[in-house]
Amino acid sequence: MTDDRDRDPAGRPRQERPRDALGRPLPYGSAGVEPVSEEPLPPHETLTVAKGLVEKGRPFSAHEVLEARWKAGPEHERDLWQGLAQLCVALTHAARGNDVGARRLLERGVGRLQDYGAGGGPTYGLDLTAVVSCARDRVPAE
Repeated sequence: MTDDRDRDPAGRPRQERPRDALGRPLPYGSAGVEPVSEEPLPPHETLTVAKGLVEKGRPFSAHEVLEARWKAGPEHERDLWQGLAQLCVALTHAARGNDVGARRLLERGVGRLQDYGAGGGPTYGLDLTAVVSCARDRVPAE
């Protein structure tokens, strides 16, 4: 472990460095976007916060909110939360101009959401088909 990373007292990495709206690190002391909590939120709140962040042009932050839920949630919901997080990373790559990375992450996320949808787990009011369609509309095709 090196001393050049932000860590909490238990040694876990923490987000102390400011970031821009697309998650790129900025120099310490710069004004970045408001960081999101690293603590998992309840499912419905996770979706509300993540959607709001995407609408504000902050898909990277939405990914972090979804990632916290996937890591803390039940194993049988992992594909839902990880798939949604991957769609947000795809949107982040697309906004940064990395079309190849955006398409790859989009397809990974779509695959997870399709697998999850086939299993009939709770979607917390999400229309997974509509979510996938919306993400596809925002990621450049080949």
